[in-house]
Amino acid sequence: MDISFTEINEQNLSEVTRIYNYYVEHSTATFHLEPITELEMKAMIPFQHNRYPSYCVMVDKEIIGYCYLSQFRHKEAYDITAEITLYLSNHSTKKGIGKIVLNFLEQEAKKLNINNLIAVITGENEGSVKLFEREGYFKAAHLKKVGLKFDRLLDVFWYQKEI
Repeated sequence: MDISFTEINEQNLSEVTRIYNYYVEHSTATFHLEPITELEMKAMIPFQHNRYPSYCVMVDKEIIGYCYLSQFRHKEAYDITAEITLYLSNHSTKKGIGKIVLNFLEQEAKKLNINNLIAVITGENEGSVKLFEREGYFKAAHLKKVGLKFDRLLDVFWYQKEI
């Protein structure tokens, strides 16, 4: 399996949005309640940002996911920290790709002098929790019942890794 990364651009924004909207409609991995548009996706990710990159995850030239780093807080003192996000298409999970994506983003973060990464994960998202824990992230916060989706009150975990 040949995994590569390419910057998200106008041409692949629709596929990135499609991958995300699957999770909007079928999971609690995101707290959006309704599918979003490409324009909303473009505003949500750091689209072609000079400090925080966003990438398509490619397998054999097919987009199977996306990932990005984003600003943790809007104060300069936090510039050594970024939020890390990744979504893989539902047929691409549990194949070891998440680990490769995390390692790639960690290397990109180091190049940008970012030394702390924060992952925000819904409590029910056991696959993501296991992935981040296996890769050395620790639970830094547990926010109880902060989201309501599918008529369920949901917890959110913050996972952190110093890189």
